[in-house]
Amino acid sequence: MANKAGAYVIKLTGDVRMTLCTTLDNCLKKMVEDPVFTSVIVDLTEAEGIDSTSLGMLAKVSRLATPAMGHVPTLISSRPDITRIIETMGFRDRVFVIVPHSNVDEEPDASLNEETPQPVDEMSARDRVLEAHKILMSLNEQNRQTFHELVECLENQPTH
Repeated sequence: MANKAGAYVIKLTGDVRMTLCTTLDNCLKKMVEDPVFTSVIVDLTEAEGIDSTSLGMLAKVSRLATPAMGHVPTLISSRPDITRIIETMGFRDRVFVIVPHSNVDEEPDASLNEETPQPVDEMSARDRVLEAHKILMSLNEQNRQTFHELVECLENQPTH
């Protein structure tokens, strides 16, 4: 994640999975609590894959950032397979403005700081998976149908 005067870049690389959700949630918390927060760009140009929990967390990024920014954030996706998944989930225009490359003249990678992956315990993982999929379900009817059984199963699990 990089931050320059409240303008954030979140770059996700490799195979983006549920195990990164605690780390992503911590970054999101820092970002929205920043008194000078003005914008966020999510960069998936180096992502090789992304699971539904991570997609739900990205939708959460938009859900929390949009009111502060006054518009939906930008998501950079240069891989057609990932872009197709993002669009199928209902992200285009309502959740993110999706672009194939950055329009920024400067290279944002120079100031990116790699976040230390945060450990996730079983209950925390369950809660984040549940939250992420509820957010995805709220985006469209197809998602509601796709994730209904998973959400119902997670909600019916006993909590310790």
